[in-house]
Amino acid sequence: MRESYHNRMLKKALVSVLLAGAPCAFGQNLPDLGASVGGPLSPQIERRIGESIMREIRFRDPSFVDDPEVSDYLYVLGNRLVAASPGARGDFEFFAIRDPSINAFALPGGFVIVNTGLLLASQSESELASVLAHEIAHVTQRHISRLLGAQQQVQQLQIPAMVAIVAAGMLTGRADLVAGAAAAVQAGGIQAQINYTRDFEREADRIGFQTLVAADFDPAAMPSFFDKMQRYTRVSDDGTLPSYLRTHPVTTERIADAQNRAANLPYRQHLDTLEFHLVRAKLRAESGHAKEAVDHFAAAVQDRRYANEAAARYGHAVALLRAGRLQEAAAEVVRLRELEVSSPMLETLDARIRQARGDAAGGLAVLKAAVKRFSQRRTLAYAYASALVEAKRHEDAADFLAEQLHLFPRDDRLLELRAKTYAALGKRLLQHQTQAEVYVQRGSLHAAIEQLQLARAAGDGDFYQLSVIDARLRELRAQLVEEAKAEKQK
Repeated sequence: MRESYHNRMLKKALVSVLLAGAPCAFGQNLPDLGASVGGPLSPQIERRIGESIMREIRFRDPSFVDDPEVSDYLYVLGNRLVAASPGARGDFEFFAIRDPSINAFALPGGFVIVNTGLLLASQSESELASVLAHEIAHVTQRHISRLLGAQQQVQQLQIPAMVAIVAAGMLTGRADLVAGAAAAVQAGGIQAQINYTRDFEREADRIGFQTLVAADFDPAAMPSFFDKMQRYTRVSDDGTLPSYLRTHPVTTERIADAQNRAANLPYRQHLDTLEFHLVRAKLRAESGHAKEAVDHFAAAVQDRRYANEAAARYGHAVALLRAGRLQEAAAEVVRLRELEVSSPMLETLDARIRQARGDAAGGLAVLKAAVKRFSQRRTLAYAYASALVEAKRHEDAADFLAEQLHLFPRDDRLLELRAKTYAALGKRLLQHQTQAEVYVQRGSLHAAIEQLQLARAAGDGDFYQLSVIDARLRELRAQLVEEAKAEKQK
């Protein structure tokens, strides 16, 4: 099976950074599991590694799910867990990849990637939360950095090969890669590393379980998910084995440990959020052929295949919209409102259907009311600002975006919409200045500097605006020099 783009980028970036940093990294003592967490990579370097890999995935991987509603749901769920996680520091970000395999993985610095296959396979929100809690623990316990620390047991000349081998093994789950390469290096050292990564899995289970309980999710969800995954092991590893089993081997010991932890706690019911069901329905409705999606959800509505009727009808409406059956899609929205469904996702769907039917004014009215009702939901802000731009109400769009960017000044999607609005208004300096900040947020300093140079040459700025641009240019150029120095020191 062809390796996905994001896995290739993850291995390439991680191995290159590990190899570059390895020779100077091994003077520190290896911390015991559960002790104060440290390692040869500083938290700042870990963040830079994660940002670098994430930029590649986000802007070059076609499977990246560029859907604000899916991202917003993962952000809310993930940060609820982060808030309950012992020792969590810094910002965490959660993203989805359109991949049917059941998997999730964490990057250094607080980036967690979730496959859509995992979202669809999770039968409860607590099951999904148990996986995210496990991945968060990998980050908070700095397992990749500590893996480097374990290399101090290996002779200095073996370090680059050993790091590459273990990193490739961890990221692909291919035990044959590790075993084959071990013949060329010290066998005892490689075995110690394999044992160490197994310890990481057990530690992530233990701390992830604590996080799951502290965040008020069902503690039985973790052993339930593990048990579900182990059932797949009865299938031969012919490409159908879930990726989660390759990258996070589920052993009988791990299941028993999770079951024992859950058994020692009183039963706790966690009611799934509506967004959990709606996000899963949306992903299912937007995958495969449109007709198959329509048929699936039509049957689900008819035979109550989904425990949540609102999700079944929502998925049906999304699939009908995708198939161009707009009148039927609108009828499903009416039924959802009769069920008194309250969600920003219903409002954006209603607006999309109205816009597709040629009722741009009706779509704007729905979004305007929804923005007031759900004032902190950026997904609605994106939709409303985009609708204003489409309706050529550029002054209104500029005013609205100014309000939103006051609340979320680093949001690259809002900044990009603002740049488009300035372009439509003929404000060239402001257009390029704003586009420069989009590139800054996306880590493209060269492109940002080019945009600021275009802003300076636009010819429609006053002395104050040009002074601001000059100051920003100096700042970004200095930052570029510092980054170049840091690269040379690796």
